[in-house]
Amino acid sequence: MRLAVIVTLVASGLFAGLWSQQRRLIYFPSPGPVPSAAAVLPGGRDVVLETADGIRLGAWYFPGSRGPAVLVCNGNAGDRSMRAELAVALNRAGLPVMLFDYRGYGGNPGRPTEEGLAADARAARAWLAAQPGVERVAYFGESLGAAVAVGLAVEHPPAALVLRSPFTSLADVAAVHYPFLPARRLLLDRYPSIDRIGSVHAPVLVIAGDRDDIVPPRLSRRLYEAAAEPKRWLLIPGAGHNDPELLDGRHLVDAVLRFVGEAGAPGQ
Repeated sequence: MRLAVIVTLVASGLFAGLWSQQRRLIYFPSPGPVPSAAAVLPGGRDVVLETADGIRLGAWYFPGSRGPAVLVCNGNAGDRSMRAELAVALNRAGLPVMLFDYRGYGGNPGRPTEEGLAADARAARAWLAAQPGVERVAYFGESLGAAVAVGLAVEHPPAALVLRSPFTSLADVAAVHYPFLPARRLLLDRYPSIDRIGSVHAPVLVIAGDRDDIVPPRLSRRLYEAAAEPKRWLLIPGAGHNDPELLDGRHLVDAVLRFVGEAGAPGQ
């Protein structure tokens, strides 16, 4: 009886500690600061976004000459400077591109939460959609940012939705890495993309790496299968979650340019 009580208390304390610190295991922001947009590309603009709840966010805007503008929703680590090469590749092909940092990232105030990141993405989309010459906006979401992009797409349908290494839900990812924890009951932030993707009314491109050990490609495939047509699946061989092939590799960039270009073609 004493042993059972001790085990119960230890387990309860462990779960309580994990529950209170769980967001430290989800979000890994860099402290900033980040360089200026002009240091990345000539003509790049430093932008300050303001969210509905009064948070001011740093962002970069790279004007373009054609096609839908691309809003990039980052993953859970680093800051927008880590996505600079992707922005450069898309912008050099003529597409306007916006990179922004969530609250708590890249020197921004606030702390990241699911609700907060959704508000941040709304602010970025609203600013981008209001720019001269921008008639349509496509979303590119990376990993956790794919879940942010899916949520945004339900509220504001994009010209196209590109999801790189997306997952079905955060609980499903937690079950892969922490199978001994009751993740579905513990999680404060859930990102239930599998429940939302069917409500997205836009062309969807899902990109995954077949050696991704952070978000297994089977989770990305399940999300793809739940999406409505039109949709496209791309599996990049030999690519892990943080490998260059999934950050700004030629195969990925070419697929995104082709897909977004088709979505922005006349009559689409």
